[in-house]
Amino acid sequence: MVKILFWILLILGAFTLNLLGMMNLVPKVITIPLLFLILFLFFYTIFQKNSVKKY
Repeated sequence: MVKILFWILLILGAFTLNLLGMMNLVPKVITIPLLFLILFLFFYTIFQKNSVKKY
């Protein structure tokens, strides 16, 4: 439950920061790679968990 809440808060925070970047309040050079990195890590952890074979 804590992991799900952590990822939701992290993604929403990055999305909000990206919206501020689109309004030119924060540099886009920082916000766009941060959003990409957080989404990449999120999907990496989801697919990595499902790729482990249990015998």
